[in-house]
This record gives sequence, C-alpha cells and structure tokens, in this order.
Amino acid sequence: MSSALNGLFPHPIVQAPMAGGASCPELVAAVSEAGGLGFLAAGYKTADGMYQEIKQVRGLTGHPFGVNLFMPQPEVADPAAVDVYRHQLAGEATWYRTPLGDPDGGRDDGYDAKLAILLDDPVPVVSFTFGCPTREVVHALQRVGTRAVVTVTTVEEAQAAQDAAADAVCVQGVEAGGHQGTHRDNPETDGAGIGLLTLVTQVREAVRLPIVATGGIMRGAQIAAVLTAGADLAQLGTAFLVAPESGAPTVHKEAMTDPLFTRTELTRAFSGRPARGLVNRFLREHGPYAPVAYPQVHHMTAPLRKAAARAGDPQGMALWAGQGHRLARTLPAGQLVEVLAAELDAARAASGQRGAA
Repeated sequence: MSSALNGLFPHPIVQAPMAGGASCPELVAAVSEAGGLGFLAAGYKTADGMYQEIKQVRGLTGHPFGVNLFMPQPEVADPAAVDVYRHQLAGEATWYRTPLGDPDGGRDDGYDAKLAILLDDPVPVVSFTFGCPTREVVHALQRVGTRAVVTVTTVEEAQAAQDAAADAVCVQGVEAGGHQGTHRDNPETDGAGIGLLTLVTQVREAVRLPIVATGGIMRGAQIAAVLTAGADLAQLGTAFLVAPESGAPTVHKEAMTDPLFTRTELTRAFSGRPARGLVNRFLREHGPYAPVAYPQVHHMTAPLRKAAARAGDPQGMALWAGQGHRLARTLPAGQLVEVLAAELDAARAASGQRGAA
C-alpha cells in the first residue's frame, strides 16, 4: 500500500463518493468498519449538511473515512443555450407535475465553507473532483493531518495534482459511473476518455504520486489487475451503490441488473457535464441536445429527477452506473469488502501459481 495512505485501512479498497445520496453515513461507516475506506460525498449538500453527516459517521465508526469536495466551476454556459434546453424540458415538467429548478442555483457548491469546516475539524482524507485545489489549500489540509487526493482523468491533470503537492491521485477511467472528474469541461473531448488500465499505466510513468484507480471495477480480480498496472488502491462506486446501506433509491439499485437496461452512455442530459448512466428514455430524448452548462442543467433537472424517483419511474432518473453494472451484487457493504478482499487474494495467488509454472 502507498505510503501516503499506509496504515489508515488494511484492504486496498475505497468506496467511491457518490453525490446525490448513495454515499450516506451508514454506507461509509460499514465500509470503513470492514477494513476499506468509506467516503462521504459533500457535493450538492450545504456545509452544515456535510458537517452533520461527518458527525453521524463518527458516531458509527472510529475507523478512518474520507470526504469528497466539488471544486468551484468557472462560467462556461451560454445562457441562450440553457434557455433553449429549458423549453425542451417543459414537457417533462408537465409530465412529472413539478416546475423546473432555477439554473442559477450557484456554481461553487459551498466550497469555501466546507473547506473551512474540514480545516477546523479534520478528517483523515479529503478528495477533490472537477479540478485541482491550490498548493496553499493542500498544505493547509496537510498541516491538520489530512491527506489530499485529486481526481484526474489525464496525465496532464495528474501532473497538476503533483505540482499542487497532493498526497495521491484518484485516476478515473472512462468506464466509471457518474460524472467524469475532468478539471476542465471541454466539449471537444466528449467521448474521448481513456480506459482505466491504460490511464493508470500512463499516470504511473508520469508522476510519483500514489494512485487510486477507479472505473468499472466490480471484482477482486479487477482490483488485482489495476494494482498490477501500478495502482496502490482501487475505488469502487457502482459495486457499493446496490448495498442495503446505500442511500440510493430502490429503483436505482434495481436498475443496475434489470435486463431492460443493457448499456451505459456518457451524457450531459441531466447535469450539463459528461456523466455515465444507464440509457433510459430521458437520456435518449434529451442527451443529444443538452448544452455544456454545469451546474445550471443539474439545478434545472433536479426537481424532475426527484419527482421520477418518488414515482418509481427509472425512465426519468439519472441512473448513474459504471460499465460493470451488470456485475453488481446485492451484499451488505461490509460483506462486499470481505468478498472483494478474498477475491483479490485468490487472484494474486493464482497469478503467482501461473508465474511459477
């Protein structure tokens, strides 16, 4: 295990921070109790909401856990394009009997307030998505005993994280469910993401930082593969989304292995930023026309997605899922950590046996 995270937890297994409710305190605590690293998702929460969940996790486990922050976003949206998309969604608002959300609901996700709390009352690990914090922020976290991890999707982003003195990088392959954690939302690169094994190898050769690999990992043998490729830890999201402790809606959990949903796609339909989810009606109808406008589109579609979830309608929800979703196992989170660790050990033993032969 990497020196930056050495001693925090025994298994090289990290539960991905899934914003939107899945990464609730119960899930985080269960993973950490089992010897992995549970992660709270602070995205889309208020600073106080994040703090209350941190307190809940501490009440459930004394083991280390992490908190993920969204970096503030620059203004990239064309207001005219957002307005056009709003008109295109009018039928959805009528169907679900709910008004569309305010696209101007804020771009910084309460970053400064959340960071202030994490500096005042530190947690073991803080990770960042949608950008790289400044060297000053990283050093401030390190001074209070927090390890800083930056999500990256390219070698250049990994080098920026190293320049910022990050303790590790979370290398996200294109297979990953949910949002691609790119530092800059460039529509010209839509669909041009790199597969996890290739990206891990590229980053391993480019930077000296420890690597957390994430994207499509569902089995212990896959963990063994990314560790062999140069990663120090493996991060899994979709695998934990279906756990009973997960806060994801039941209809979302069931969709992971529902034969009706056969594939995933990267889409801007729900948030205005590329994110991988199961292909459903909403994605098919609105994905081709969704503008480059995060978080404006996220704010606008939030009431629709919540209404669809209340109605138990998976066709109107953002069913975030990695490419390995059909491999999902409905196991308690702690048991899943144990199964993954056993599979990892078995894969390593088999690899050693093959090498000896």
